[in-house]
Amino acid sequence: MSESDDYDMIFKVVLIGDSGVGKTNLLSRYLKNEFYFDSKTTVGVEFGAKRMEIEGVKIKAQIWDTAGQERFRSITNAYYKGAKGALLVYDVTRRDTFDNINKWVPELKASGDKEVTIILVGNKCDLESERQVSTEEGNKKAELYSNFIYNYIRFRIYRNISL
Repeated sequence: MSESDDYDMIFKVVLIGDSGVGKTNLLSRYLKNEFYFDSKTTVGVEFGAKRMEIEGVKIKAQIWDTAGQERFRSITNAYYKGAKGALLVYDVTRRDTFDNINKWVPELKASGDKEVTIILVGNKCDLESERQVSTEEGNKKAELYSNFIYNYIRFRIYRNISL
């Protein structure tokens, strides 16, 4: 079996949100456990992949980091197609990025799968003194748009597995 066939399932996930919210660093931290304070703005789309095994099932996650600038929208929207999951990222220190989530969700659903699993991510929570978006506000918006977190928590509790 070749390395490209060394998985049972493949999932496409897109990182979406305004420019500068930390999408690239989330990807870098997840794939390589690296973080850069001086990371550059993504131009177009970046790609990464990770293989994992969950309960004996070999999974390959393809993660697409999309540019947040308006000028790249026509390019990045094309990458929403076929995505099974989307991380909608906002910066808790910039209210406009939180408010713009209301624009990103319709774009995602118009260009991609209407049933895509959405996870809302409030990033840069370590900058508490600069916070402009409260945890409560984030939770309310997550309840509105996210269709994974609460189902996942209920599933985990149902199976009696601690988080």
